[in-house]
Amino acid sequence: MAPDMAPEADDGSVPGAGTGRGLTRRGVLGAAAVAGAVVGVAGLSGCGSGDATARSAHGRQRTAQASGPVPTGVQSAATLAENAKPGSADWRIARLGAPDAIEGYTDKASARPGEPVALSVSTTASGFTVSAYRVGWYGGAQARLVWRSARMPGKRQAAPVIEPATRTVKAGWKPSLTLDTRDWPEGAYLLRLDAVNGSQRWVPLVLRSQDAHGRVLVMHGTATWQAYNTWGGTSLYQGVNGSYGSRALKVSFDRPYTDEGAEKFLVYERALVVLAERLGLPLAYTTGIDVHTDPSILGGATAVLCLGHDEYWTPQQRQSVTKARDAGTNIAFLGANTCFRRIRVEDDGRTVVCYKTDYRDDPAYMLDRALTTTDFRSGPAADPESSMTGVLYEGYPTDAPYVVHSPDHWLFEGTGVRAGDSFDHLVGVEYDRVTPGAPTPRPIEILAHSPLVCNGDHSHSDTAYYTARSGAGVFASGTMRWVEGLMAGGHDDGGDHGMDARTAAFVTKVTENLLNAFALGPAENHRPAPKDNVQAVYG
Repeated sequence: MAPDMAPEADDGSVPGAGTGRGLTRRGVLGAAAVAGAVVGVAGLSGCGSGDATARSAHGRQRTAQASGPVPTGVQSAATLAENAKPGSADWRIARLGAPDAIEGYTDKASARPGEPVALSVSTTASGFTVSAYRVGWYGGAQARLVWRSARMPGKRQAAPVIEPATRTVKAGWKPSLTLDTRDWPEGAYLLRLDAVNGSQRWVPLVLRSQDAHGRVLVMHGTATWQAYNTWGGTSLYQGVNGSYGSRALKVSFDRPYTDEGAEKFLVYERALVVLAERLGLPLAYTTGIDVHTDPSILGGATAVLCLGHDEYWTPQQRQSVTKARDAGTNIAFLGANTCFRRIRVEDDGRTVVCYKTDYRDDPAYMLDRALTTTDFRSGPAADPESSMTGVLYEGYPTDAPYVVHSPDHWLFEGTGVRAGDSFDHLVGVEYDRVTPGAPTPRPIEILAHSPLVCNGDHSHSDTAYYTARSGAGVFASGTMRWVEGLMAGGHDDGGDHGMDARTAAFVTKVTENLLNAFALGPAENHRPAPKDNVQAVYG
């Protein structure tokens, strides 16, 4: 994809003053966004380090209390009972067929169980069926057939419409059927469209929870799914001629997804859902847009899981997740490039807005610059994501071994790793690192410090862990391949990246340690506090 060009800042965070790393498909961050944000918020970094001693002392006290055996996790009778049901070995797509053979979309990216969901389908076949598969463990099958339609008449629906001002594609199709979800349990679903001519496509759907109190909340990145969707000719990255300049400024959920229909979910999210359900954790489900719309879902959650690629956030979503952290909810960032884009949602969450480098054309620019849709770290109103995640996105593309730095950390228990042990290809294709000088919670411990080369520049990817004042633990993997690593070396990894079964075993054990601990509530109450090693690592 054509790279986004780094915007000119309005608030003193002038892009272009950095190291030159991070020339990305998302932007010539090169220096740009990273360094600009650091310049703009240098004072905050100093303030943040001022209370590190008090927090470290508090952490040492907690460490002493946590010595000896610690709880390993909690389980949910409901999750265990659901996953004891027979799975469906035939849930995968066997044949796509032509791009227009069959495709569809729902009128809601997420719904509550019992809420009707309209499904619009276009097909060149005379008929089709719909099968609703809930993703989970199910004895290793990974999905369970919850419902299947009767044969429905097929028809080819109208061509999409592109709104000229924002180059937004909308299909505008008529509903083909309405799904009755009253007996469907909460969770992540794949609706499989099967045309009578053998062609198949996915339509993803989240049946979200109304309450997450005492549960681990899985937050799906639906805004990011849509940002990359090129169906109909435009995405937030490119237009009908493939150029960045002709990209959409707004993208709509009122259209199918390209290719098999659920690529972002399948690659960056599914394996984590399967693992969490295998562990029998008390789980709740939502999306980032739903957190924006109704942040009450975060109340009382033991943890929030941000998955493998969750790039697009509203300021309100970020504020709500940060507030949950500060109330004691653990946060796991299981990817990289998280919370990089500042977006707005319109049309009851059906439209994602991000003007990026054309932010001066965003109507919000003259009304409230803190809501201007561009990169969080860039002007106007620079607010780098590292103040929440602990790490800062740096670049694309890279492919490098993951290198263990702190093998005695509790997250590595049971892995047998030693300092310097590495796992090929686990770092990529985008990465984050702890960035001294950027607004970063302290103390923070770097658990893995992985050398890499990105666009000819040498840098590192960091896995990091810190605890908030509330006692909440915050984990950041620092690599976009963490969730993919759960499938490495198996029949579902697609042969991507060359990761092997040894890597899968390592990532799985670390993630199990993480999820079991985070399900217990504020991590500082039962796990050792982080040992700040940023100075030792970066000098």
